[in-house]
Amino acid sequence: MDRCDQCGNAYDKCLVVERDGVRRVFDSFECAIAAMAPLCAACGCRVIGHGVEEEGVIFCCVHCAAKHGPTSLRDRA
Repeated sequence: MDRCDQCGNAYDKCLVVERDGVRRVFDSFECAIAAMAPLCAACGCRVIGHGVEEEGVIFCCVHCAAKHGPTSLRDRA
């Protein structure tokens, strides 16, 4: 039985996520998100969708990118 890297729970149905050659084990998507999802540079929320990125900085949305400073990013609307 594997143990979740985030919360320590032992669980027989853990999922494995590998990124950049590093293998992580989680008992839920919630723990995987808490451990691995980037934080928006403006509001601090976890970016679990596509988000947006400018000059290596990740934001949850264009609104937050604009709050952070001048941006060339635009919403699709």
